[in-house]
Amino acid sequence: MRSSLRILLPLAAALIIAGCSTGGHKGVRAEIKTTEGDILISLSDLTPLHRDNFIKLAESGFYDGVSFHRVIKEFMIQTGDGATKQDTSLLPDDYTIPAEINDSLYHKRGAIAAARTGDDVNPERNSSGTQFYIVQGKVYNDEDLAATVQRIEYNRRQYMYNKALIDLRREAETDTAPVNDDVIQQNAIIRAYEAMEEAGPYVMPENHRNIYKTSGGTPFLDGAYTVFGEVLEGMEVVDAIAGTATDLTDKPVQDIRILKVKIIK
Repeated sequence: MRSSLRILLPLAAALIIAGCSTGGHKGVRAEIKTTEGDILISLSDLTPLHRDNFIKLAESGFYDGVSFHRVIKEFMIQTGDGATKQDTSLLPDDYTIPAEINDSLYHKRGAIAAARTGDDVNPERNSSGTQFYIVQGKVYNDEDLAATVQRIEYNRRQYMYNKALIDLRREAETDTAPVNDDVIQQNAIIRAYEAMEEAGPYVMPENHRNIYKTSGGTPFLDGAYTVFGEVLEGMEVVDAIAGTATDLTDKPVQDIRILKVKIIK
C-alpha cells in the first residue's frame, strides 16, 4: 500500500465501547512502542481476520520502523504503510483483508480500525492489509449527533447506489444485448431505494451516543470501516501524536515512527 492511501470516507461526494469493549476479547494484546511513547491495545475476537493479520505482521517485524504518515487533530492518527520505511517487499500493493464491520465495534475515542480505499473502487469495503488508524476524535453534543445521523444516512444511500451501479454494470458485461448506461443508472436508483427500504433508517445505539457525548470519537465513520481493537493504555501518546505539527498533506513535520509492536498473549 502506498502512503497516499487515505481513510477514504464512504463517498467521494462527502467526508465521510461504554457498554461494549472489543467484544469477544480473550486476552490478545499488543504493545506499540513509538518514538513518542508506548500504546497498549487489545484486539477483538469479533474480527478474527484483522486480529490474526495484525499479529502476523507484528511478529514478522513489518511494523518496526513505519511512520505515522497521516495525522489529523481531533480525528485520528494513521500508520502502517511499508513505503514509509522503504520496505514494500513483504506485501503486494493490493494486499487487503475482507471487511469485518460489526455494529458493536464503533469509532469511540481510542478505537483502532483499518484504513481502506473508497467505495467507488472498493464496494466490498475491504480493508488495507497493513494500514490502520487510532481514533482521537472529539466530544459531540446532541445537535452534532443529529447532524451525524443525517450524514450517515446520506452516505448509506450513496453507498447503496454506487454498489448497485457497479453490480449492474458487471452484469451488463456478461449480457450480449446492448445496454444503455442511462437505464443502468435508473435501475441502480431503484435497487438502492429497495435496499434502503429493507435496511430501514439508521439509529445510533444509545450507549454509543452516550460515549460520543462524554469521551468522544468519530461517529461518522461507523458502519463503513472495520474496527478491530481499542487502546487500553497510552491515550496520552495518541493525543501527543495527534497534536503534532503537520504539512499540507497531514504528514507530521517531525517524523514519528513505530519502533516495535510486541504481541502479548
